[in-house]
Amino acid sequence: MTPDGRRRAAIRHRWDVTPARAREIQERLAGRIEKNDRLGEIRFVGGTDLGFEEEGRTARGAVAVLAFPSLELVDWAVARRPVTFPYVPGLLSFREIPALLDAWRKLRLKPDVVLCDGQGVAHPRRIGIASHFGLLADVPAVGVAKSRLVGTHREPGPKRGSATRLMDGDEQIGLVLRTRDEVRPLYVSTGHRVSLPTARKLVLACAPRYRLPETTRWADRIAGGFEPG
Repeated sequence: MTPDGRRRAAIRHRWDVTPARAREIQERLAGRIEKNDRLGEIRFVGGTDLGFEEEGRTARGAVAVLAFPSLELVDWAVARRPVTFPYVPGLLSFREIPALLDAWRKLRLKPDVVLCDGQGVAHPRRIGIASHFGLLADVPAVGVAKSRLVGTHREPGPKRGSATRLMDGDEQIGLVLRTRDEVRPLYVSTGHRVSLPTARKLVLACAPRYRLPETTRWADRIAGGFEPG
């Protein structure tokens, strides 16, 4: 819904485009990303990840849904699609999101927020896979990446919960967050409709024991071929 109560038009675009056209689409959609909290009670959290089959020719998109805050798996879905877009840094959403959206549509239980394995606005055009997915799926989303795509930062302190700002020039685009003592940090950024302070709290709440959030760990296992009983 828009601020004045009107329903927003669904956002769609083609996936069979050139890298140059993909960048144009990103630049057009980046202005639609909402960086403030617009989410209600969080009862279920989701995670996304992608695996590949047939020597990389087929994408296996996975979405896991966990109860919150217990982090018990309550739903999951997998969808396969032929890979039609090349591997281009900064354009991974065009390679991965089609299969993820197919899996999203198969869920019986939709999460209140999704933690995506990748960048949110911590992206050269401020629309990484978490922002792009959140916008198209019309769901609050957070980017939780294992490595940096853009920006500079100081090393956070060694203890769980320590964080430093991820900066691109004078703009803060995310946080570098330690989720376990003495373990490599994660790169956390707003995806869509989730502020950075809320994103930080969510990631820590979803990563009580390991470096990666449980949402990501479950989605990774499912994307890799594991089917929960």
